[in-house]
Amino acid sequence: MKDLPDNVTYYNRTPEFTRATIPKGLLRRHLTKEGTWGKIIILEGRLRYRILEPELEEIELSADRYGVVEPAVPHEVEPMGHVRFYVEFFSEADT
Repeated sequence: MKDLPDNVTYYNRTPEFTRATIPKGLLRRHLTKEGTWGKIIILEGRLRYRILEPELEEIELSADRYGVVEPAVPHEVEPMGHVRFYVEFFSEADT
């Protein structure tokens, strides 16, 4: 499992999302800007996290398994039934 690098600093987080409140933009291809990392935290249920490039990778996230979003890497999420989650954002120290 990927992890956040040591040189990042927390700066923000989203509200909590459920299957009914996930913004449509998260359900289709999107990316963070260069230098911005994300950490998908699952509070309840499961979420399918797809990293779309350079190769397709699908990861099932749960309360025991978070997801790491790398800068400028296209990805999307898909709820797997009931889910409650949020995303924390981090910036690289030199950006």
